[in-house]
Amino acid sequence: MRIVQVKNIERKDVPIYYRRLFNGIAEFELLGKQEERPIDFTIETKPAGDKDIFITMPDPIDYPLVPLMKELKQFLINLDESGGLPG
Repeated sequence: MRIVQVKNIERKDVPIYYRRLFNGIAEFELLGKQEERPIDFTIETKPAGDKDIFITMPDPIDYPLVPLMKELKQFLINLDESGGLPG
């Protein structure tokens, strides 16, 4: 399992400055085949500077969700730290 990319990322307007909402399309490589699923995710910055990421995937996927979500969260953290998310 590998996260290839998250594309078409759009930021939603939210008046709460420490919470950023996004949606996009996640592209995975699962068991040798490519899959794409729409995702919604929120990045919330805590007072100490730590970030929590919450991901929802409306369409079901035929793969264990725990390892998939763990990899996707790490991918999104790296994307955010490198400035790859819309401001």
